[in-house]
Amino acid sequence: MDNLFSQATPLLLFLLPGFLSAWIFYGLTSHPKPSQFERTVEALVFTFVVQGITGMIKASLVAAGSVLAVGAWSNDSQTFWSIVATSALGVGVAAAVNKDTFHSWLRRRGFTSRTSHPSEWFCVLDSNPAYVILQLQDGRRLTGWPKEWPVNPSTGQFYMQQPAWIDENGNVVDLDNLDGIIIHATDVRWVEVFPKENSEDDNAAQGV
Repeated sequence: MDNLFSQATPLLLFLLPGFLSAWIFYGLTSHPKPSQFERTVEALVFTFVVQGITGMIKASLVAAGSVLAVGAWSNDSQTFWSIVATSALGVGVAAAVNKDTFHSWLRRRGFTSRTSHPSEWFCVLDSNPAYVILQLQDGRRLTGWPKEWPVNPSTGQFYMQQPAWIDENGNVVDLDNLDGIIIHATDVRWVEVFPKENSEDDNAAQGV
């Protein structure tokens, strides 16, 4: 066991920058964490990218040192810039995924029709901010502004602000005394999404 641990330790230290970048990425996005094997592969890819960035930083600083020398490149310098590159990589990739940067560029060029969001459910609610109607399993209908929504339709909760029930005759019963209602995703049969312009008109009328 000790021999196995001693052999695995250098590998874990080698992959540590990649694991840190992946940890930052999943902490800043709504993507679910994959299996351990997939995370190890991702850590390996991130590690190679971090090493490449750190190598370019080293080359740039060494070249700049020929004009103005500040100090020698050491193991501490390597560690410091590796941490900087790791953090920047995790934050940068997370920001690009949240903004759909990569996939939107590819969609414009006809390479794909997909988005970078974790599911179609999340994509619609994230890219189309609007009032919705939740059709519940028991037949009731609830309308409001989805302040929060689950990444996956089978888990998590909705947090509906400005909630109102819609009765059988289509009348809206406002719940003005509530800030919002939390609804489990499993209690929802389907979601009706209003056009975005209608939601903007409602917000303007309410002075939001």
